Amino acid sequence: MEQIPSIQWFPGHMAKTRRLMKANLPYVDIVIELRDAKIPLSSGNPELQSMLGNKKRIVLLNKCDTADPKVTAAWIDWFKEQGIAALAVDSRSGKGLENFLPLVRSELSDLLSRWAEKGAGGRPIRMMVVGIPNVGKSSFINRMAGSKRARVEDRPGVTRDKQWVTVSKDVDLLDMPGVLWPKFEDPAVGERLAITGAVKDQILDLELLAMRLLSWLRDDYPELLSRYKISPEEAEGLEPFDLLELVGRKRGMLISGGEVNTERAAVTVLDEYRAGKLGRLSLELPPEK
Repeated sequence: MEQIPSIQWFPGHMAKTRRLMKANLPYVDIVIELRDAKIPLSSGNPELQSMLGNKKRIVLLNKCDTADPKVTAAWIDWFKEQGIAALAVDSRSGKGLENFLPLVRSELSDLLSRWAEKGAGGRPIRMMVVGIPNVGKSSFINRMAGSKRARVEDRPGVTRDKQWVTVSKDVDLLDMPGVLWPKFEDPAVGERLAITGAVKDQILDLELLAMRLLSWLRDDYPELLSRYKISPEEAEGLEPFDLLELVGRKRGMLISGGEVNTERAAVTVLDEYRAGKLGRLSLELPPEK
């Protein structure tokens, strides 16, 4: 199958965000990093660790309701082995978020004790919320704040400026715009980010992306192809383009001469995947798995 061209996408506002993050780190107590539970590695910014220094961090595997629960559990264990606290959540429904603040307080127990000793026990915990575009930061902040404070859209590049959000008298959140990194060293990382919607579709070949996604479904989650009335036996051995054509044919996406409109089929597959309509699937396993 043809390799998707290397994706390099680093708009000017993302460079500004990196500078904002570095400038504001001294004013927060902990960093909350949202990642996509379907691609926990690809959706993590490799520059973040060096930027944080000794600052505490919690990873939230967001959109967990669209990921394979067994794989997500393996990722939680993997992060724990790296010394990083991680929690599976779904910000739109609120699933898992009841465990979030207790985890924050546990991670900051030493700091909170020092505050109490100094008579500053009532000071709010200040958290910086970071993550790549379209990972669900705004949904997380709105859910935590109990009102629509941050703009929510299912596309990258919506939040452009930092904003403080008061969650309660005990918690303040600093929302940072979504930021990617200048270069994806591994082309597969760019593919997975593109498939999940972290990179604008206008710069990509959607048919190649859909073919890659259908290949993963055929190999790892063949039963989920039932949405397109395709059986595992029917999909087995099919080349990616033939599989995309079959999806279009099953959905009646025909043009003159009986040919399949594969571009329309590709848009449908990607849209349904991003909306969680294909079922719960993960596109990455922890490295040692």
